[in-house]
Amino acid sequence: MPSSTRVALLLLGSLLGATACNAKANPASAVPAPTVDAPRASAAAQQSAVISGGCFWGIQAVFQHVKGVISATSGYAGGSAKTAEYEIVSTGETGHAESVQIIYDPSQITYGELLRVFFSVAHDPTQLNRQGPDSGTQYRSSIFYGNEEQKRIAEAYIAQLDTAKIFSRPIVTKVVPLEGFYPAEAYHQNYATLHPNQPYILFNDAPKVEHLRKEFPDLYSGK
Repeated sequence: MPSSTRVALLLLGSLLGATACNAKANPASAVPAPTVDAPRASAAAQQSAVISGGCFWGIQAVFQHVKGVISATSGYAGGSAKTAEYEIVSTGETGHAESVQIIYDPSQITYGELLRVFFSVAHDPTQLNRQGPDSGTQYRSSIFYGNEEQKRIAEAYIAQLDTAKIFSRPIVTKVVPLEGFYPAEAYHQNYATLHPNQPYILFNDAPKVEHLRKEFPDLYSGK
């Protein structure tokens, strides 16, 4: 939905005292490390991961503060190149999800560790087609895998978390092949950093970064 609508909904939610649930999933216990993961690389390199879980502003902000992440870019995945525009994606009819492409160094952080942050503090994986004040299929929780190893790790991790009943409700995150990632418009990039005092950021996204700092001090980067 348009940014102005997001802000209006957020302000309404804050008046109702309902913003706390927007920050993360509030699992019943700490989200464990994945039992199936890629090995830590022996040399510096660059790999890509694409995920979605609500407004891309917050997902991008979280992963920009994770050690080993080289860059995090807001964009669209799940639909075609011709519909990868914000106003069209906001209709919920393009197949796209607001997504983030993470370029990371596998010698510093593994794919599974990235997913642990994703499930722990970046979003609520039990909400279907919504996150906080935002609703629609464009806000769905998805892991877009780029190869069979990523698919294997993601599916095993979801099964691990569901079996352990880490969350009070089943995880609804879909693991689907990445057909293409399309960077969002320039004004969406680094949005949380550039607009730290905007109400939507203060109530929805800043708490996610704070949760990252508290829950994963070894992974947190203050950059």
